[in-house]
Amino acid sequence: MTIDDPARPETAEPPRPAAPDAPPPKAPEPSEAAPAPQKPGTWSALRPLVLRLHFYAGVLVAPFLLVAAASGLLYALSFQAEKTVYAHELAVPVGDTTLPLDRQVNIARKVNPNGTVTAVWPGAEPGATTRVLMADPDVPEGTSLAVFVDPYTGDVRGQLPSYGSSGALPLRTWIDGLHRDLHLGDLGRNYSELAASWLWVIALGGLLLWLGRRRRNRRALFVPEGGPASRRRTLSWHGSVGLWAVTGLVLLSATGLTWSRYAGENIGAVQDGLGGATPTLSATVDGAAADGSSEHEGHGGAHTGTGATAQGPDIGLDKALEAARAAGIDSPRISVVLPAEGKGYVVKETDTQFPLQLDSAAVNPADGTVVDRLAFADYPLLAKLTRIGIDAHTGVFLGLFNQLALAALALALILLVLWGYRMWWLRRPGRPAARGAWRRVPVTMLLPLAATTALVGWFFPLLGLSLLLFLAADLALALVSRLRARSRTS
Repeated sequence: MTIDDPARPETAEPPRPAAPDAPPPKAPEPSEAAPAPQKPGTWSALRPLVLRLHFYAGVLVAPFLLVAAASGLLYALSFQAEKTVYAHELAVPVGDTTLPLDRQVNIARKVNPNGTVTAVWPGAEPGATTRVLMADPDVPEGTSLAVFVDPYTGDVRGQLPSYGSSGALPLRTWIDGLHRDLHLGDLGRNYSELAASWLWVIALGGLLLWLGRRRRNRRALFVPEGGPASRRRTLSWHGSVGLWAVTGLVLLSATGLTWSRYAGENIGAVQDGLGGATPTLSATVDGAAADGSSEHEGHGGAHTGTGATAQGPDIGLDKALEAARAAGIDSPRISVVLPAEGKGYVVKETDTQFPLQLDSAAVNPADGTVVDRLAFADYPLLAKLTRIGIDAHTGVFLGLFNQLALAALALALILLVLWGYRMWWLRRPGRPAARGAWRRVPVTMLLPLAATTALVGWFFPLLGLSLLLFLAADLALALVSRLRARSRTS
């Protein structure tokens, strides 16, 4: 994604020829002499460097951004598509009364006796099925088998693999994998991390270039130009749409990096160092220290639903849920994780609509006492922001509005990339800025800039490595041009 050649007034007009009988121009008086030339300002010195970086990153990284944006657009739309494709499994006619959860679990177990029940998601609204999650050897690792039970009649509506805390079904899971790693595993994750690492750099660089461009009025900053197709009009759309989208694009970059392979580790270390780690709920029933096992959803122990588990007496799902409700877990959207050895039930609120309801409680399966409770309000600020950011990036924060906003950002990014390539094509074979722009930057600015760039490159490894490759390619092209010039003059 490129930006126009060095800024110039849009209202500039060619000099008008003097009339034939006009007197020669009057020589300026000493007091009217032209002022002495001034040193270029900070932006004048930095602009060619920012322009060249924006050009290289736009041309070379934009393909990765285009893939990420296109797959992200599909993912944002997949939530609503999922409701249509899997309507039979997800929705049932509303009945008069609902069956106890224990009975629904036993029905699911009879359908799949080889599976181990790990969690239950009661229907969040009337007409929604109960989702009984099972560990099953026939589904991919990290995925549960969801058995959908009609809570009014007990009929089993179907079985589907369910992935992640949002319960993505096969369609959304496949699109999510495409967006995350192109279905190439750890190797493919490098593509998404590279795109996320450069997105904020390209977006902020483009913002600086667009704001620093002189224009006839402020309206041209926000509203694209009309008129016939031209490079100027394309630039206007590229800049204006980029201005409206820049905040969302930077937030997408930041939240996407939080669970990336390399930068994600650095971000996690900084968050922990600042005391922003996500707290854990202790589900241990013997009073031992919490080990975080309550977070490992989908790996509970065997539950019979008949008043006992493999570990001892069990009050059952319904009474455990009653105890959690009495402790303040009152959201209609919940997940109940079944007890593992030495652990109790974990009842979690999963409502990401505003206001957030994400409290959780652990219940002793022997007597129904609440052994621990964790309120989302008690999370450190960084942990709250991380959770909200990730939920917003994955489209589960604020529901449909969130998904539409993601779709709009993805579409905007696709258009920005295409407009950027169009401008590059229309300008060929020109360059956005001459090589060696860094030499024009004063040393007092260049040294801090180089140090900051090195630090950012270390913190975001794929960004730093690709930047070094860009610089090496630029130096190589400069050397080739110099050798050709010498051969022509010799």
